[in-house]
Amino acid sequence: MRSNRIRTTALAATALIAALSLTACGGDDGADATKPAPAGSVADQGTASPAPDASTGPEKDDAAPTEAEPAADNKEKAPAGTPKPKAPAAAKPAPKAKTPVTCTGANTKTTVTKVSRPINHLLLTVTNTGDRPCYAYYAPMLRFDGAQAVFQVYRDSKPQAVVTLDPGASAYAGIALTGEPTGKKPYKSANLGVTFADRANAPVNSSSVELKLPGETYWDDNGFVTYWQSEMADALTY
Repeated sequence: MRSNRIRTTALAATALIAALSLTACGGDDGADATKPAPAGSVADQGTASPAPDASTGPEKDDAAPTEAEPAADNKEKAPAGTPKPKAPAAAKPAPKAKTPVTCTGANTKTTVTKVSRPINHLLLTVTNTGDRPCYAYYAPMLRFDGAQAVFQVYRDSKPQAVVTLDPGASAYAGIALTGEPTGKKPYKSANLGVTFADRANAPVNSSSVELKLPGETYWDDNGFVTYWQSEMADALTY
């Protein structure tokens, strides 16, 4: 009985010592249980993932653009079999100017008309109907009704240069039918012969023109004809 009592006492003492030891070890934990865990502690972080390493920088986006690629060639390629454009044809040289010839009845058209001013005047018009320029030399050689003498020319009407007629252009000569009265009766005529002069002022008889005169045309020996003029007004000035 005694030995059992001693064993029981020993066990009770051992249990008491153990309890006291546990109380002494857990005293601090109990007093600080309400305090928040310090930052960085295991309780605070729990299972949080570690912070990314800032030294590595942001991850590169695989879709981010790389260096600019050289621009593609914009020239369109012609499909096979497409004919090449033809080179522009060379400009044709300008045609050479044709050499002028003498105005004659063969390459002109001549008309005679009556004018109101000056009085007793007619207007002779010659138009180039040829394909090249022609020179209207000097003055026309006139004969009324086949008269032997050529109507006189008014020398002061000579132009500064020979009149040149391009194809389609005209020249003019004024005809003063009468001059200072002489007491002689004027002549009445119905037809007028026109002969052109060449460069030497010689008549080109092979191409003379016969014109019908306006009715009641009278002329006398003091009348005259002017040189060929390039302007109508100049021909009717005298």
